[in-house]
Amino acid sequence: MSRIGKKPIEFPANVEVSLNGREICVKGPNGNLQWQHPEGVSVAVDSESRRVTVSRDSDTGTLRAFHGLTRALVNNMVVGVVEQFEKRLEIQGVGYQATLSGGELRLQVGFSHSVDLKVPSDVDCSLVSPTLIVVKGCNKHSVGQFAANIRAVRPPEPYKGKGIRYQGEHVRRKAGKAFGSK
Repeated sequence: MSRIGKKPIEFPANVEVSLNGREICVKGPNGNLQWQHPEGVSVAVDSESRRVTVSRDSDTGTLRAFHGLTRALVNNMVVGVVEQFEKRLEIQGVGYQATLSGGELRLQVGFSHSVDLKVPSDVDCSLVSPTLIVVKGCNKHSVGQFAANIRAVRPPEPYKGKGIRYQGEHVRRKAGKAFGSK
């Protein structure tokens, strides 16, 4: 049995979890999420004890993998509608900055042109400063994917450390060329 998969998911009173066939709907104060779980995995919602349990039909390798995955994804849905997921990105480099206007994030990161990224509808993007981007949302996948898309525009380079990085991310630095003669 999966260690993660057999743990029940407890949800608070302000969250409503419903099951319609294979589709799981989670409604909370920060939004609504829906997801269709894979066949062979069963999800049971107990409204009185406020618990969701996940089980599998057989012991095949793929179902064992889907068992833990399903439990983790449903747990992320419950956590996301209660307290939103957040990623923070720092921009480092002389003249590198970001601006936000009309649902588009404009990055000026050393190219001859600025890079425009459309902010997804289920993600909130804000700028604390021109060099600090905050990405928030109740869907963990959307938040992580949009943050990764921002970082992919100009990943941090190892010589000077310029680029876009997650806040607190350590970038290994290289020494560069050593000058000397033989």
